[in-house]
Amino acid sequence: MSRRLDLGGRLLQRQAYWLGQPLGAVLFDLDGTLLDTAADIALALNRAVAEHGWGPVAEADVRRMIGRGAPMLVHRAAAAQGRTLDDATHAAVLERFFHHYGALQDFDECAAEPYGGVTEALQQLHDAGLHIAVVTNKQQRFATGLLQRLGLSGWVDLVVGGDSCERRKPDPQPLLYACESLHVPPTQALMVGDSINDVQAARAAGIPVVCVPYGYNEGRDPRSLPCDAFVDTLADLPALLLREAQPA
Repeated sequence: MSRRLDLGGRLLQRQAYWLGQPLGAVLFDLDGTLLDTAADIALALNRAVAEHGWGPVAEADVRRMIGRGAPMLVHRAAAAQGRTLDDATHAAVLERFFHHYGALQDFDECAAEPYGGVTEALQQLHDAGLHIAVVTNKQQRFATGLLQRLGLSGWVDLVVGGDSCERRKPDPQPLLYACESLHVPPTQALMVGDSINDVQAARAAGIPVVCVPYGYNEGRDPRSLPCDAFVDTLADLPALLLREAQPA
């Protein structure tokens, strides 16, 4: 809970609620929700597939392929070029994708940027006393590195990556793991995402879900997502959740 003075000098408290129920945590997806990472993903993918003699994949097509993690990305890239992957080739391309994606951070080639309003939203929610987690299908080391690089890690209490649990979103396990780690029951958490994976994971975990309309969503219309609410930008999220309590 955060505190501030009103114009009369009274101490006001701000508490987060969803549909009248107090919130303890907000869980954010990363790619397409907090950060625009498609250019980096496309660059790393194309460097990996070029080593195997594949043609390049346009960034616009990669944006429609993002979701369910890097293994699915490689499958979708192969399918787009009419290629059938055996397990060994899939593993080899995936390993090189991870290599090239990590190298973008190592050699300062990252183009990823936060979407508008992200920094302010994270700061306001954190200052209101909410626990903040990032729950992503990206490998944890990449997600953590990006948050640190972009100056967002100070407001994030926990990063759950696609390799943190046995199963990835849309399975609810990563969301439930985040709640357990933050000591917040799912009934007092909120998921914020951009794709059907986020919605399905939240529904299965018994967690309400708010979506942004600008993400990747595997090429589908984001406004078609069966979520509980939309915010045009994350700058609108604090106003949706935070309420003034009685003056202290």
